[in-house]
Amino acid sequence: MIKIKRAYNKPSKDDGFRILIDQLWPRGLTKEKAAIDCWLKEIAPSTALRQWFSHDPVKWNEFRRKYLKELKEKEDMVNEIDRLAREKKTVTLVFAAKDEQHNNAVVLEEVLQQRGGRRR
Repeated sequence: MIKIKRAYNKPSKDDGFRILIDQLWPRGLTKEKAAIDCWLKEIAPSTALRQWFSHDPVKWNEFRRKYLKELKEKEDMVNEIDRLAREKKTVTLVFAAKDEQHNNAVVLEEVLQQRGGRRR
């Protein structure tokens, strides 16, 4: 099962294996409070794309399209998350963005769901 969760929300046992998928560590969050099992910062959107998007919902469709293109070049990391989801049963993609509907975790979850992952 693939889930997504904001880094600032309290971790729970239901999260399973927690993967931080942001390029930058969440501001003001200690490693203990974050309870991250794995940090795959390389799977995050490129710095240029992240800065261009700046979490502007108006740019969402274009961000999604560009990030999907970037993910095609990061297939090995997508495969690793897919493998972990099968092995650990539940994987939570952790992100820091305030907007829970317009962020890289939403796009990555969609890609993984299309591969056969179960819905959260």
